[in-house]
Amino acid sequence: MRIRVGYDIIHDCPTDMPMVLLLNVHPSRVADLETPDVMTASPAVAMHRYSDIFGNISTRVLAPPGPFRLSADFVVRDDGLPDPIVPDAVQHRVEDLPDEAMPFLLPSRYCETEHLSNLAWSLFGGVAPGWGRVQAIVDYVHERITFGYHNARKTRTAYEAHEERVGVCRDFAHLAVALCRCMNIPARYCTGYLGDIRVPASNSAMDFSAWFEVYLSGAWHTFDARHNKPRVGRLLMARGRDATDVAIATIFGSAWLQQFTVLTEELPD
Repeated sequence: MRIRVGYDIIHDCPTDMPMVLLLNVHPSRVADLETPDVMTASPAVAMHRYSDIFGNISTRVLAPPGPFRLSADFVVRDDGLPDPIVPDAVQHRVEDLPDEAMPFLLPSRYCETEHLSNLAWSLFGGVAPGWGRVQAIVDYVHERITFGYHNARKTRTAYEAHEERVGVCRDFAHLAVALCRCMNIPARYCTGYLGDIRVPASNSAMDFSAWFEVYLSGAWHTFDARHNKPRVGRLLMARGRDATDVAIATIFGSAWLQQFTVLTEELPD
C-alpha cells in the first residue's frame, strides 16, 4: 500500500531560536520511501542532520525571529499488514538481556518506575511472563486511562496518568512502558504517523501518534495501549526512553506554536 504523509508546523520565534527536530522517518523505513522525505523551512535556514544516541534522524536549526515554518509531503510504501501478534514470545531473564536493551529497563523522566513497582507486581506478578503479561498490561492501561485531547498536559508522568486516569496517546504509552519496566521487560517509547487507515475515521484532527515496543524472544515487538488492537500503516519516526527523547521539536528558548497540521492518508496503488 501507498501512504501519503507530511506536516505543516509554524512557530513564532521572538528571537533567534536553536531547535532540534525529529521529524524525519526512522532509518529503518527509509528504504520504503517512494518520494523523498525532505524537510522544508521557511524562511530557509541551514540544517545539520545527525544520528542521535538512539539512532533517530535529528536535525539542528537556528530559527530566525518571526514565523518559522517547517513542512514536508511525501509518499511511503507499506506492506499493508497489521502489527504482528506473537503470543508465544517469551520474556528474558535480566541477566540474559543484550546490553542494548538494558537502558529500557531503567526509570526515565516520564516513566518513574519507583512509584509504580509495587502496583505492577500486585497486578501482573501472577500473569505468566511473556507476551501475555505485556498484553495484560496493555489491557489495564487501555481501560485505566480515558483519551481526550483536552486532557493533554506535556508534564504528565506515567504515575500521574495512572492516578488522574486521563490523557492522550503519550500518556497511554508512558504508563505501559513504566509498568513493563517494573516487570523487568525492556520497553521503549515510539512516535510516528498512524492514520485512520482501514479503521473508522476519527472526528479529531490528525496528529502524530505514540506507541511502544517491548523486547521478547530476542526481538522488539509493537504494542499500542491507546488503541489496543493491531493497526495498519504505522510509520515510525523515532524511538527513545520516553517522550523527552523523541520530541518532534526541542526548542532552546520560548516560541509559540501557531499552526500544527499532520497528514496521513492511504493512496491508491
